[in-house]
Amino acid sequence: MAVELREVTNRRGLRAFVQFPLGLYRGHPFYVPTLFEDDVNTLDWNRNPAFAFCQARYWLAYRDGEAVGRIAAIHNPRHAEKWGEPYLRFGWIDFVDDPEASAALLGAVEDWARRKDLKAVHGPLGFTDLDREGMLIEGFDELGTLATAYSYPYYPEHMARLGYEKDVDWVEYEIKVPAEANPKIARIAKMVLRRYDLHPLQVKRRSELLAYAPEALEMVNEAYAHLYGSTRLTEGQIASYVKQYFGFLDPAFTPAVLDGKGKIVAFGVTMPSLSRALQKCGGRLIPVGFAHMLRAMKRNDRGDLYLVAVRKDYQRKGVPAVLMEMLRPVFVERGIRTLESNPELETNIDVQGQWKYFDARQHKRRRCFIKAVTGEKE
Repeated sequence: MAVELREVTNRRGLRAFVQFPLGLYRGHPFYVPTLFEDDVNTLDWNRNPAFAFCQARYWLAYRDGEAVGRIAAIHNPRHAEKWGEPYLRFGWIDFVDDPEASAALLGAVEDWARRKDLKAVHGPLGFTDLDREGMLIEGFDELGTLATAYSYPYYPEHMARLGYEKDVDWVEYEIKVPAEANPKIARIAKMVLRRYDLHPLQVKRRSELLAYAPEALEMVNEAYAHLYGSTRLTEGQIASYVKQYFGFLDPAFTPAVLDGKGKIVAFGVTMPSLSRALQKCGGRLIPVGFAHMLRAMKRNDRGDLYLVAVRKDYQRKGVPAVLMEMLRPVFVERGIRTLESNPELETNIDVQGQWKYFDARQHKRRRCFIKAVTGEKE
């Protein structure tokens, strides 16, 4: 039988859409599930504040009654307003090794782009720069992370067969945590604090950290404005991210630097790795997921770097060295020996340059593909 596409139009279908990869990657040693409810909330038309200006459609592909793939299409008109590129995004893409399945899924996205008179389709991307981005093209034998999507090696082969080409790549690094401080980094950090009248934020409670969260994400708007495909987070999106994530962060793993007026100059979001915990609970917090998560937070030899942002007027002034000096002793004390950088644009030389001070290897690469489309208006 031919592949059949079914559009997801209700919450029941949305849950099936989110669950699809669990069967596709069942037992896979490197695949890491998403947090199920987080994914549902992100894709839900009534819960994600991005739907104030975005449109999205989701499809599941079936053959002989069995699900064989999924894909999301996202129209974010603010991308065209900022970048002058009338593109349609795709994301949440997974499929079995069946050329008809991948062709049907991406064909649905391309058809919608044509009806909307858009010029190209690109992805994998999400609603914002804080969603998962890129398709794995190197590092298939490396453990995934909460912040990234795993994919089988045949995925990029399907993309090439369907006429998709590279638009941009992200690279990822595995970094060894040094037992002792690097004298050069320590010297730079002290100099930066003194020269620019900066000081580390000293908080011990989550509630204290939470008070700085909206300001920190507003700074992300400015610091990330030049990054590929980024659009400005609205007040509603910032409030949603603060509510969803910041209340669970450990202040010790979330360093921030303030200026003389008490305003945030830089901050980072790091955590002990949740990869193994997510594998054990299948991305579900209930009934036993919370126990796995808490155990991972307390005892772990791996960590993840999720987010680092430096205010625009303090970029290229050595401020990241301060964050590194704040984090290193925390990692050592908590027994974390290895870090995942998570994706960094291959063109972001400033960020990648800091890893030269560490024992680091570039072990993964992921890609945003693009394909031009033409057609009639919707």
